Amino acid sequence: MRFEFFVALRYLKAKRRQAALSVVTAISVIGVMAGVAALVIALAINNGFRRELQDKLLGATANVNLIRTENDGIRHYDALADRLAKVPHVVADAPALYEQALIANRQRSSGVVIKGIDPDRELRVCDLLHHLTEGSIEGLNQTFPDADPIIVGKGLAKSLGVTVGDTVMIVSPQGTLTPFEVVPKYRHFRVVGVFDSGFYDFDASWVFTNLNAAQRLFDLQNVASVIEFKLDDVYKADAVAETILEAAGHGFSTTTWMDQNHALFSALKLERLVTILTIGLIVLVAALNIFITLAMMVMDKNRDIAILKSMGARNRQIWRVFTLHGILIACVGTVLGLVLGYGGSWLGEAYRLVPLPADVYGLSFVPFIPRPWDGLWISLAVLAISFLASFYPSSSAARVDSAEILRYE
Repeated sequence: MRFEFFVALRYLKAKRRQAALSVVTAISVIGVMAGVAALVIALAINNGFRRELQDKLLGATANVNLIRTENDGIRHYDALADRLAKVPHVVADAPALYEQALIANRQRSSGVVIKGIDPDRELRVCDLLHHLTEGSIEGLNQTFPDADPIIVGKGLAKSLGVTVGDTVMIVSPQGTLTPFEVVPKYRHFRVVGVFDSGFYDFDASWVFTNLNAAQRLFDLQNVASVIEFKLDDVYKADAVAETILEAAGHGFSTTTWMDQNHALFSALKLERLVTILTIGLIVLVAALNIFITLAMMVMDKNRDIAILKSMGARNRQIWRVFTLHGILIACVGTVLGLVLGYGGSWLGEAYRLVPLPADVYGLSFVPFIPRPWDGLWISLAVLAISFLASFYPSSSAARVDSAEILRYE
């Protein structure tokens, strides 16, 4: 064991007459432990919410969307989709027709986004309709003598007061031109399912029908507004979107799931930064405690320093003794903080210790997803801050004049 490390380790074990110094050292360790544990848990919660939101959004929307630049619809979409399905990393594709309309039931009405889909192909691209709270997606393939099938969101079903089997009316904004005026065009739809995405915007304003029914409603025969693609790696969406755009040719543009949800993920990134800065203040306070602990120790150990120097210890060795003492305090606090942080995160995730109202947040509990990388950079940051906090007291110890101290002993 090196001389500097041996002395620094001995100084951690304060004698009985140095009880005050021992208390300050313990407070420093607790401060570092609290800061590290709080950062690990806070970032685990941030990662958990980000993962849950990302999974839900990826389940509700496609990874890449191909649309017409002039928004005039995609014709011959089946042939184009078959050709683009050969692009690397594309695992599924589905045409869809998006339009806005008015949905009404008795005296209640609401503006909605209608998505006309091919049910079988849609299930391979998006997961939103895999788990319905009522009905089934097979209902979109049914035919009724007086209506077309439709699946509505949970929030919309509640606001309209409809359940599976009820009939609603959807009014198209285009209308039909007559010699006298433009008459709104409408069709009746029968509710065959209710979905719950966990997102209010989807649940309150989205409805699904089959592609043929949507084309009849909006007089857009053999036209799709978008071709959706699912990828084997969602983080390659930008690169794959460029490849799809080149293969599609002139007149098309693409959007990705990251483009569509840029504001949400930017907000989560900002929240993560604010969390690090705010809780990081605990670590700075702990570093200040380390500074005070070393300063008190240097004043208390003046005689020991003088004796060590008289026995041949160099200034650099004295500096290392007290620097190592500060780093040891940080190491003990960091290890305890990591154990507490990751242990608390595991317990919170495994036993769902923090419940949430599912109807408000879309989640029934707070998710904890700690990442090893977070623990690594937190540990390195704490050690770096502790080193800086130890620098000045250690330099003061190295500059102690041994002759002046021992003159009066």
